[in-house]
Amino acid sequence: MSLLSTYSGLFLSAFATTLKLFALSAVGSLLLGTFLAMLRVSPVPVFRAAGATYVTLVRNTPLTLVFFFFTFAYPLLQIVKIDYETGAVVALTMYTSAFICEVVRSGINTVPVGQAEASRALGLTFTQMLGSVVLPQAMRSVVPPLVSTLIALLKNTTVSAGFSVGDAGAIQASLSEDGANMLVGLSWVAFFFILLVMPLTFLQRSLEKRWSVAR
Repeated sequence: MSLLSTYSGLFLSAFATTLKLFALSAVGSLLLGTFLAMLRVSPVPVFRAAGATYVTLVRNTPLTLVFFFFTFAYPLLQIVKIDYETGAVVALTMYTSAFICEVVRSGINTVPVGQAEASRALGLTFTQMLGSVVLPQAMRSVVPPLVSTLIALLKNTTVSAGFSVGDAGAIQASLSEDGANMLVGLSWVAFFFILLVMPLTFLQRSLEKRWSVAR
Protein backbone atom coordinates (compact mmCIF):
# COMPACT_ATOMS: atom_id res chain seq x y z
CA MET A 1 0.00 0.00 0.00
CA SER A 2 2.93 2.33 0.62
CA LEU A 3 3.89 2.27 -3.06
CA LEU A 4 0.31 2.94 -4.11
CA SER A 5 -0.02 5.88 -1.72
CA THR A 6 3.33 7.29 -2.83
CA TYR A 7 2.44 7.13 -6.52
CA SER A 8 -1.31 7.70 -6.18
CA GLY A 9 -1.17 10.73 -8.47
CA LEU A 10 0.64 8.75 -11.15
CA PHE A 11 -1.86 5.88 -11.00
CA LEU A 12 -4.88 8.21 -11.08
CA SER A 13 -3.56 10.19 -14.04
CA ALA A 14 -2.49 7.09 -15.97
CA PHE A 15 -5.73 5.19 -15.52
CA ALA A 16 -7.78 8.29 -16.28
CA THR A 17 -5.98 8.46 -19.61
CA THR A 18 -6.56 4.73 -20.13
CA LEU A 19 -10.29 5.13 -19.51
CA LYS A 20 -10.43 8.10 -21.88
CA LEU A 21 -8.67 6.15 -24.63
CA PHE A 22 -10.94 3.17 -24.06
CA ALA A 23 -14.19 5.14 -24.01
CA LEU A 24 -13.46 7.10 -27.18
CA SER A 25 -12.04 4.10 -29.02
CA ALA A 26 -14.92 1.84 -27.98
CA VAL A 27 -17.55 4.23 -29.31
CA GLY A 28 -15.59 4.86 -32.50
CA SER A 29 -14.87 1.19 -33.17
CA LEU A 30 -18.48 0.14 -32.51
CA LEU A 31 -19.76 2.70 -35.01
CA LEU A 32 -17.07 2.04 -37.63
CA GLY A 33 -17.22 -1.73 -37.11
CA THR A 34 -21.00 -1.80 -37.57
CA PHE A 35 -20.69 0.32 -40.71
CA LEU A 36 -18.04 -2.03 -42.09
CA ALA A 37 -20.29 -5.01 -41.34
CA MET A 38 -23.06 -3.34 -43.32
CA LEU A 39 -20.64 -2.91 -46.22
CA ARG A 40 -19.65 -6.56 -46.03
CA VAL A 41 -23.25 -7.77 -46.40
CA SER A 42 -24.20 -5.11 -48.93
CA PRO A 43 -25.74 -6.28 -52.22
CA VAL A 44 -23.33 -3.92 -54.03
CA PRO A 45 -20.12 -5.79 -54.98
CA VAL A 46 -17.92 -2.69 -54.71
CA PHE A 47 -19.04 -2.05 -51.12
CA ARG A 48 -18.50 -5.70 -50.17
CA ALA A 49 -15.02 -5.62 -51.67
CA ALA A 50 -14.15 -2.37 -49.85
CA GLY A 51 -15.26 -3.78 -46.49
CA ALA A 52 -13.45 -7.08 -47.03
CA THR A 53 -10.25 -5.30 -48.08
CA TYR A 54 -10.25 -3.09 -44.99
CA VAL A 55 -10.85 -5.99 -42.62
CA THR A 56 -8.23 -8.19 -44.27
CA LEU A 57 -5.54 -5.51 -44.23
CA VAL A 58 -6.14 -4.20 -40.72
CA ARG A 59 -6.73 -7.54 -38.98
CA ASN A 60 -3.46 -8.87 -40.35
CA THR A 61 -1.43 -5.79 -39.39
CA PRO A 62 0.15 -5.70 -35.90
CA LEU A 63 -1.32 -3.01 -33.67
CA THR A 64 2.13 -1.53 -33.07
CA LEU A 65 2.48 -0.86 -36.80
CA VAL A 66 -0.88 0.93 -36.84
CA PHE A 67 0.35 3.08 -33.96
CA PHE A 68 3.65 3.66 -35.75
CA PHE A 69 1.81 4.96 -38.81
CA PHE A 70 -0.26 7.52 -36.91
CA THR A 71 2.69 8.58 -34.74
CA PHE A 72 5.42 8.93 -37.35
CA ALA A 73 4.11 8.44 -40.90
CA TYR A 74 0.76 10.24 -40.78
CA PRO A 75 2.23 13.63 -39.67
CA LEU A 76 4.40 13.61 -42.81
CA LEU A 77 1.24 13.66 -44.95
CA GLN A 78 0.36 17.05 -43.40
CA ILE A 79 -3.40 16.52 -43.78
CA VAL A 80 -4.71 17.22 -40.28
CA LYS A 81 -2.39 17.76 -37.35
CA ILE A 82 -3.10 15.41 -34.43
CA ASP A 83 -1.40 14.91 -31.09
CA TYR A 84 -0.17 11.59 -29.71
CA GLU A 85 -3.32 10.92 -27.70
CA THR A 86 -5.62 11.57 -30.65
CA GLY A 87 -3.43 9.38 -32.83
CA ALA A 88 -3.75 6.61 -30.24
CA VAL A 89 -7.56 6.86 -30.30
CA VAL A 90 -7.61 6.72 -34.10
CA ALA A 91 -5.20 3.75 -34.19
CA LEU A 92 -7.17 1.79 -31.59
CA THR A 93 -10.47 2.61 -33.31
CA MET A 94 -9.32 1.55 -36.77
CA TYR A 95 -7.73 -1.64 -35.48
CA THR A 96 -10.57 -2.76 -33.21
CA SER A 97 -13.29 -1.90 -35.74
CA ALA A 98 -12.01 -4.64 -38.05
CA PHE A 99 -12.65 -7.25 -35.35
CA ILE A 100 -16.01 -5.77 -34.37
CA CYS A 101 -17.00 -5.85 -38.03
CA GLU A 102 -16.55 -9.61 -38.15
CA VAL A 103 -18.39 -10.07 -34.86
CA VAL A 104 -21.38 -8.05 -36.09
CA ARG A 105 -21.30 -9.76 -39.50
CA SER A 106 -21.46 -13.17 -37.83
CA GLY A 107 -24.50 -11.96 -35.90
CA ILE A 108 -26.15 -10.74 -39.07
CA ASN A 109 -25.65 -14.16 -40.62
CA THR A 110 -27.60 -15.77 -37.74
CA VAL A 111 -30.77 -13.85 -38.62
CA PRO A 112 -33.03 -15.95 -40.87
CA VAL A 113 -32.88 -14.87 -44.50
CA GLY A 114 -36.67 -14.91 -44.66
CA GLN A 115 -36.88 -11.89 -42.36
CA ALA A 116 -34.72 -9.83 -44.69
CA GLU A 117 -36.75 -10.95 -47.69
CA ALA A 118 -40.01 -10.10 -45.92
CA SER A 119 -38.66 -6.66 -45.04
CA ARG A 120 -37.72 -5.96 -48.64
CA ALA A 121 -41.12 -7.20 -49.77
CA LEU A 122 -42.72 -4.61 -47.46
CA GLY A 123 -40.81 -1.89 -49.27
CA LEU A 124 -38.00 -1.27 -46.77
CA THR A 125 -34.68 -0.16 -48.21
CA PHE A 126 -31.51 -2.15 -47.49
CA THR A 127 -30.45 0.34 -44.82
CA GLN A 128 -33.89 0.38 -43.19
CA MET A 129 -34.01 -3.41 -43.21
CA LEU A 130 -30.63 -3.68 -41.51
CA GLY A 131 -31.29 -0.95 -38.96
CA SER A 132 -34.84 -1.93 -37.99
CA VAL A 133 -34.96 -5.69 -38.44
CA VAL A 134 -31.58 -7.40 -38.78
CA LEU A 135 -29.12 -5.49 -36.58
CA PRO A 136 -31.29 -5.47 -33.41
CA GLN A 137 -31.51 -9.26 -33.59
CA ALA A 138 -27.89 -9.68 -34.63
CA MET A 139 -26.59 -7.70 -31.66
CA ARG A 140 -28.41 -9.99 -29.23
CA SER A 141 -26.53 -13.03 -30.49
CA VAL A 142 -23.04 -11.50 -30.42
CA VAL A 143 -22.89 -10.07 -26.90
CA PRO A 144 -20.14 -12.43 -25.60
CA PRO A 145 -17.67 -11.96 -28.51
CA LEU A 146 -18.46 -8.25 -28.68
CA VAL A 147 -17.66 -7.73 -24.99
CA SER A 148 -14.55 -9.88 -25.35
CA THR A 149 -13.39 -7.60 -28.16
CA LEU A 150 -13.96 -4.54 -25.98
CA ILE A 151 -12.01 -6.16 -23.14
CA ALA A 152 -9.15 -6.76 -25.58
CA LEU A 153 -9.40 -3.09 -26.60
CA LEU A 154 -9.09 -2.03 -22.96
CA LYS A 155 -5.89 -4.03 -22.58
CA ASN A 156 -4.57 -2.89 -25.97
CA THR A 157 -4.59 0.73 -24.75
CA THR A 158 -1.30 -0.07 -22.97
CA VAL A 159 0.41 -0.16 -26.39
CA SER A 160 0.00 3.62 -26.56
CA ALA A 161 2.54 3.96 -23.74
CA GLY A 162 5.24 3.13 -26.27
CA PHE A 163 4.14 6.10 -28.38
CA SER A 164 4.38 8.95 -25.86
CA VAL A 165 0.94 8.58 -24.29
CA GLY A 166 0.87 8.59 -20.48
CA ASP A 167 -1.63 5.80 -19.89
CA ALA A 168 -1.44 2.82 -17.52
CA GLY A 169 1.18 1.19 -19.70
CA ALA A 170 3.57 4.05 -18.93
CA ILE A 171 3.48 3.45 -15.16
CA GLN A 172 6.22 0.86 -15.45
CA ALA A 173 8.66 3.36 -16.97
CA SER A 174 8.00 5.94 -14.26
CA LEU A 175 8.46 3.40 -11.47
CA SER A 176 11.66 2.14 -13.07
CA GLU A 177 13.13 5.64 -13.22
CA ASP A 178 12.50 6.11 -9.49
CA GLY A 179 13.87 2.69 -8.59
CA ALA A 180 10.55 1.57 -7.11
CA ASN A 181 9.59 -2.06 -6.57
CA MET A 182 8.48 -3.11 -10.07
CA LEU A 183 6.79 -6.34 -8.98
CA VAL A 184 4.54 -4.52 -6.52
CA GLY A 185 3.85 -1.68 -8.95
CA LEU A 186 2.90 -3.94 -11.85
CA SER A 187 0.78 -6.07 -9.52
CA TRP A 188 -1.27 -2.98 -8.71
CA VAL A 189 -1.57 -2.21 -12.44
CA ALA A 190 -2.88 -5.73 -13.06
CA PHE A 191 -5.29 -5.42 -10.12
CA PHE A 192 -6.78 -2.17 -11.44
CA PHE A 193 -7.20 -3.66 -14.91
CA ILE A 194 -9.13 -6.53 -13.35
CA LEU A 195 -11.38 -3.99 -11.64
CA LEU A 196 -11.97 -2.25 -14.98
CA VAL A 197 -12.82 -5.52 -16.74
CA MET A 198 -15.34 -6.62 -14.10
CA PRO A 199 -18.08 -4.11 -15.10
CA LEU A 200 -17.79 -5.25 -18.72
CA THR A 201 -18.15 -8.87 -17.66
CA PHE A 202 -21.16 -7.99 -15.50
CA LEU A 203 -22.71 -6.09 -18.43
CA GLN A 204 -22.21 -9.11 -20.69
CA ARG A 205 -23.91 -11.49 -18.26
CA SER A 206 -26.74 -9.05 -17.62
CA LEU A 207 -27.48 -8.56 -21.32
CA GLU A 208 -27.23 -12.27 -22.04
CA LYS A 209 -29.70 -13.05 -19.27
CA ARG A 210 -32.15 -10.33 -20.29
CA TRP A 211 -32.07 -11.03 -24.02
CA SER A 212 -32.17 -14.81 -23.63
CA VAL A 213 -35.46 -14.38 -21.73
CA ALA A 214 -36.73 -11.97 -24.40
CA ARG A 215 -36.07 -14.51 -27.14
